[in-house]
Amino acid sequence: MTTGIIIAAIVIVLALVAAVGFGIVRPGSRAGSLRRRFGPEYERAVERHNGDTAAAHEELQERLRRHGEIKTRPLSWQDRERYSAEWTGVQEQFVESPAKAVTEAGALLDRLVHERGYPEAKSGEQIDALSVHQPRYAQTYRDVRSAAIRAQKGEGSTEELRTVLVRARGLFDELVKPGPQDPGPHHGNGNGNGNGNGNGNGNGSKHRAGRLRLSSSSSRSNSC
Repeated sequence: MTTGIIIAAIVIVLALVAAVGFGIVRPGSRAGSLRRRFGPEYERAVERHNGDTAAAHEELQERLRRHGEIKTRPLSWQDRERYSAEWTGVQEQFVESPAKAVTEAGALLDRLVHERGYPEAKSGEQIDALSVHQPRYAQTYRDVRSAAIRAQKGEGSTEELRTVLVRARGLFDELVKPGPQDPGPHHGNGNGNGNGNGNGNGNGSKHRAGRLRLSSSSSRSNSC
């Protein structure tokens, strides 16, 4: 073996070691990173591509490229109060009209998701963007929007709509949950706690949408 061949072999080995060290030749590493980032969305992507992990990885990487830099916008406490009151109204509407309630829930979530800094619903990018930052709730959001469309056509049983609305509550709570960057209410002096009546208990700043018992065709009930 000539000296030139030995040197070439050493260079190749060193290049491979460097590639592994920098993550260039680590197929399992990318899969692990995407799985941790996307959680249940990772498995759905693989299933959607019939087990083709390379295609699933490409799709998820593309989502990251398009939406990875999104910064969640703060939500004022007044807006949290307003959305919470609207959600309570949706729950109450379910008793009289499940289809209308789910339709309104879908529209409310569309507005709320956009207000938190994600693309508008009409852009077609909202669910993909949400999946990058809230992967646990991406499928819930899909289900709500799908149920809302079917409800407008008179499709979907009361039980199905109830289940969708109950699950949607988790996404709603996550979106209105105060973050470190979200401004709080201006507290008043004395013991009024900022609600202007001098004897409040802070409900103005801590209001959450009430949980309603939604009747179902199987005589069971869940709160949402």
